[in-house]
Amino acid sequence: MEWSDLIGRVASHGDREAFRSLFEHFGPRIKRLMLKAGCSADEAEEIAQGTLIAVWRKAGQFDPASTGAAAWIFTIARNLRIDSLRRHARAGRFGEDAELANMPDATEPADVVISRVEDTARVKAAIDRLSDEQSKVIQLSFIEERPHPEIASLLGIPLGTVKSRIRLAMNRLRDLLDEAP
Repeated sequence: MEWSDLIGRVASHGDREAFRSLFEHFGPRIKRLMLKAGCSADEAEEIAQGTLIAVWRKAGQFDPASTGAAAWIFTIARNLRIDSLRRHARAGRFGEDAELANMPDATEPADVVISRVEDTARVKAAIDRLSDEQSKVIQLSFIEERPHPEIASLLGIPLGTVKSRIRLAMNRLRDLLDEAP
C-alpha cells in the first residue's frame, strides 16, 4: 500500500475510502505508540483521532518529496502529544517536580524528528525479522534495559546463552539494517 498516494487522493478528491485505509492502518499504531509514551487510553485515543483529523484537513500540505507518509503522520501525532502535555501542565494537573523527560524538545528540527521516526521503524522491522529467542533478548536488554543476569533468570537460560543470543542478534540486526534501503 502506498500511503503517499492515499494522502494525495484525500487531498485532491476528499477520497473517503483512501482516508478509511489510512485511518484503519495508522489509528491503532498511533494509539499504541501513545500508550507506550505514557498516555491514558482516553488520551491515546484522542491523540490518534486528532492526528487523523489533521491528516484529513492538511492532506494538501503533505509533500512526498520531503518526507515519508508515516513520518509525516507520526510527526503530527508527536506534536499533538506535546500540546497535550503542555495543556495538562498549564492546567496544573502535574506537580511542580513532574518529570517530562520523555517530552521531545519542541525546538528540535523536523527533519531530525522525521529521521528518528524512520530509523525507529527500520529497527523495529529488523527486530521483527529476528528469531523469537533473539528478539526476546533484544527486547529485554535494550528496550526494557534489564541486566543480563536478570534476563537469564527470566528466561531460565544460562547467562552465557543470553550473551551469545544478544551478540548473534546484534550481528543479524546489523546485516538486516545494512541491506535495508
